[in-house]
Amino acid sequence: MNEPASVYKVLIVEDDAAISRVLQLELQHEGYEVDVAHDGLEGLEKALKEPDLVILDLMLPRMDGLEVTKRLRAKSAVPVIMLTAKDRVPDRVAGLDIGADDYLTKPFSTDELLARVRARLRQKHPKSNKIEYRDVVMDRDRREVTRSGKAIPLTAKEYALLEYLLLHRNKVHTRDELFNGVWGSDFLGDSNLIDVYIRYLRGKIDEGFDEKLITTVRGVGYTIKD
Repeated sequence: MNEPASVYKVLIVEDDAAISRVLQLELQHEGYEVDVAHDGLEGLEKALKEPDLVILDLMLPRMDGLEVTKRLRAKSAVPVIMLTAKDRVPDRVAGLDIGADDYLTKPFSTDELLARVRARLRQKHPKSNKIEYRDVVMDRDRREVTRSGKAIPLTAKEYALLEYLLLHRNKVHTRDELFNGVWGSDFLGDSNLIDVYIRYLRGKIDEGFDEKLITTVRGVGYTIKD
């Protein structure tokens, strides 16, 4: 039986609480496990524990991003995407020369950052950006899902819900957990929306197949089990 791709661990090192929170929510929505540090020293300590990728602000208290990258590169090859408000060419060159893998200036598009995260992780894990579970294949680069070779068209939220359940298999999720994991804690809505989307998803991923993937745990929530 094929195992799903592991959950990638992303470290955000950013002293602006608003920016780091938005990035954290967006990355968690995409299925990543996220840790946050708010200064350079804390960021270096966490980065040395080998996350899969580091998003690193250049201007940080206690130790700036260039020094963090320099010290990190002495011990680790973890991919680093550097964020900065400085858009001068010498600043970008300095970041890249000292060991950053990519560079994004503020303000930036969240979609562009997520695309760069995916690209760097593909380089580090070139064959692992698919989730394969029984007869289901989720291609996370193409955002396509098939079951027994049949294409399953999903809306963005149906896709995100299935991805979340596959990445967190064997755990029973309450409606609130699924709501926060897929829609985000800042989304204004009702967690009963989960029941609606589970019904939509079942109609596409389970209907017409003998084996049902999504299990209801009465009084608790939903899961996908091995």
